[in-house]
Amino acid sequence: METNNQQPTVNSKKGILLVNLGSPKSTDVKDVKEYLDEFLMDEKVIDYRWIFRALLVQGIILKTRPKKSAEAYKTVWTDEGSPLIVISKKLQEKLQELVDVPVGLGMRYAEPSIKTGIQELVDQGVTNITLFPLYPQYAMSTTETVIDKAEEVRLKFFPDIKINYVEPFYDREIYIDALAESIKEKLPADFDLLQFSYHGVPERHIYKTDPTKTCNMNTCCQKEDNPSHKFCYRHQCYKVTELVCEKLGIPKEKALVTFQSRLGKDKWMEPYTDATLEGLGKKGIKKLAIVCPAFVSDCLETLEEISEEGKEIFLHGGGERFDYIPCLNEEQSWVNVVKTLCEEKLDDFYFH
Repeated sequence: METNNQQPTVNSKKGILLVNLGSPKSTDVKDVKEYLDEFLMDEKVIDYRWIFRALLVQGIILKTRPKKSAEAYKTVWTDEGSPLIVISKKLQEKLQELVDVPVGLGMRYAEPSIKTGIQELVDQGVTNITLFPLYPQYAMSTTETVIDKAEEVRLKFFPDIKINYVEPFYDREIYIDALAESIKEKLPADFDLLQFSYHGVPERHIYKTDPTKTCNMNTCCQKEDNPSHKFCYRHQCYKVTELVCEKLGIPKEKALVTFQSRLGKDKWMEPYTDATLEGLGKKGIKKLAIVCPAFVSDCLETLEEISEEGKEIFLHGGGERFDYIPCLNEEQSWVNVVKTLCEEKLDDFYFH
């Protein structure tokens, strides 16, 4: 394990900005509504024309969803605040102990914003920022929107700084090693099935993010190689599952990929997590373990949707034991992965 007991000597020219999804600032309905408005009005999340997006989000969703979401947030909120924000800050602090450049934190939605995170680094003399979107897989509604927002903020407020970006790391060996080891430590020996539940996206997003125009979800996701794989969220989810199972020696029949958190009536990637959980007990799966590798930090979608609602669905459907395996959060092995991936990009500035 890597340790550093001395206070880092800060290189004021370069810095790191970790960026996660974000969270409401409280569980009050007003704050949740404000957060959902910013989140769902992002054209990379709901990719309708503005007028139709506004009609859907502000005219329908925000009339009812904030109250329900506020109740859900209350079930996972901690004394310190939002789990995702608390965990992200701990990751920031642990990374700062290992590197000799300033480490900032920003959220794509709400506070601390990407602008706030960049400003804090600039105030420390940073001119070259390595920005790390904390998403293992590439998607329009995660990696792409973070980069778009960061560039918008840079051009408007910080035109003299440079930003480079850590690429999706779904197939990097150091990440797979950390994820597999974390799962292994928490996986019961007598599990019947290990379910990998990834955040879902509409199927059209997969095709929209493919500049190669070679993607066909019916045939190419599980190919060994295809030009679209660099941009294909679905392929990258299956690849994480394959590599983790290979590392842990889990046979294919004991692993399953599903997709959670769909919204609206559009066609989303299948199979759906909730529908799958409902039927597993009847298929003889009594001892289920489930992990959510689209997330590196536990949040509403893992703590409430999976470990609470998912557990209830599975047990009600005939299951007997449900083990939720937490995200990597601030585990030291994950901190070391973040350090390595960031330092690779920090070194790139030497060649610019």
